[in-house]
Amino acid sequence: MIVLSLLPILAPVFIATGIGFIWARMGKDFPSDFIGRLVINIGTPCLIIASMAQTDVQLASIYRVALAAIGVFLITGIGFASLLKLSGQSIRTYLPPTVLPNNGNMGLPVCLFAFGEQGLALALGYFLVMMMFTFTAGIAMVAGGGRWQELAISVARQPVLWAMVIAVGVLLSDWTLPLWLANTLDLLGGFTIPLMMITLGVSLARLKVTRWYRSVLFSVMRLAGGLLAGWLMCLALGLTGVERGVVLLQSAMPVAVFSYLLTLRYNRDHQEVAAIVVTSTILAFIGMPVLLWAVL
Repeated sequence: MIVLSLLPILAPVFIATGIGFIWARMGKDFPSDFIGRLVINIGTPCLIIASMAQTDVQLASIYRVALAAIGVFLITGIGFASLLKLSGQSIRTYLPPTVLPNNGNMGLPVCLFAFGEQGLALALGYFLVMMMFTFTAGIAMVAGGGRWQELAISVARQPVLWAMVIAVGVLLSDWTLPLWLANTLDLLGGFTIPLMMITLGVSLARLKVTRWYRSVLFSVMRLAGGLLAGWLMCLALGLTGVERGVVLLQSAMPVAVFSYLLTLRYNRDHQEVAAIVVTSTILAFIGMPVLLWAVL
């Protein structure tokens, strides 16, 4: 009975990811870079505004989830940096993948199917915090530093940030979007989650796993450490219901594929990070039914 109750949540995620995986294994062309830019620059901003405009979620609820996300990233960042330093591992290579979860490709659809439109709206708040950490501390860490002015400009250029600003403005003003605009945002935002899942499957098929032992170790750090930090923040902020469920799910997501792209761009140990992405995603898929059963 438990499996049947979770099937409507997990089946779309597994099937969409499987389509991408099989597509890549068949040798079919898939322009991941183009799809990624399309999703981040157009699809996700439209999804954010459309979701916030159509949901009855309170701004204070989004604020609490975003605050919890900040706490999770700070806890895991400080904790994992200390562990990596004590063990003599490269902080620049391994800290971003162990701290930054896959809140987009995997987190958004899981929260949507688990909690509906309210869950998606709250998950987007968590996702925005993750994006800001990625495009500031994440890039600075992998690249080996940089001027904060350049990082600030990089963040300011992200459409998802401005989409959230617009969405918050809509929530505060209680403004109803014109029907033509609402339909347009629904149409463009509608391709975001399916393409995210298919792209995840393609990425899993293309990435290679080396050093299974180390990959499993870092994957457990990401999943268990993130879940523990999420649980602590839920206790600290007194989160319950959907807010608690979203924070726990988003905190326990596997390593973001973008972490691999960062290490590849800045010539870090990208093969090692690729292995952690694959391993953590497999472990997340295995453990997801248990986690969903616990939060629902």
